[in-house]
Amino acid sequence: MALRKKKKIEIGLAPRKLIAKMDPKSPISEQYRSIRTSILFSSADQTIRSFMVTSAGPGEGKSTAAGNLGVVFAQQEKKVLLVDADMRKPTMHYTFNLTNHIGLTNVLTGQIDLLQAVNETDIPFLNILTSGPIPPNPAELLSSRAMVDCLAEAHERFDVVIFDTPPVLAVTDAQVLANQCDGTVMVINSGKTEINHALKAKELLQTAKAKMLGVVLNNRKMNQSNYYHYDNG
Repeated sequence: MALRKKKKIEIGLAPRKLIAKMDPKSPISEQYRSIRTSILFSSADQTIRSFMVTSAGPGEGKSTAAGNLGVVFAQQEKKVLLVDADMRKPTMHYTFNLTNHIGLTNVLTGQIDLLQAVNETDIPFLNILTSGPIPPNPAELLSSRAMVDCLAEAHERFDVVIFDTPPVLAVTDAQVLANQCDGTVMVINSGKTEINHALKAKELLQTAKAKMLGVVLNNRKMNQSNYYHYDNG
């Protein structure tokens, strides 16, 4: 199948939490680090400085994956900026126990500078930019010149920038952001996502000139356990 090729990495399925923070020595956390390595070495001729994590539809685990990837990149002592670019249904502020009064929307509308909006966390090297107030025009903000400037500044200030975006089939936001990032990781729920939906999401991302770094396939039962798979796409 087109979505599943090359190297496979398995991760035990965790509930919605930062397992990489809570239990960094667990096999699950180790596999997140394996995904980190795969992302870093996914391109021979380009350093991956920014990537987005998305899914075909809602409830597939993209935000959990983005959060844990942010943690494991920070554990490598890279300055990480994890951005909640899901300005329709933001969740990152809940995950990291932050307020969401100021965030990405305020930066993109010129109300505040990027660094003023960034939140430090109790995890060394990991910083969070929450979504901010829900705007009436998320796709327009993500495609604006302000977004280009925001990402350029983020690249200057941080080693890795990770975006959590809305599902591809729900709205156009992920497609808008795709060609601004160095790569895209798509999360698919094997017990929920229909194959044609996954293929359609991949097609839309590729049409938007996204560079597919890989696919995380979660909720697949193997040997009486749940696993994530990561495939270089």
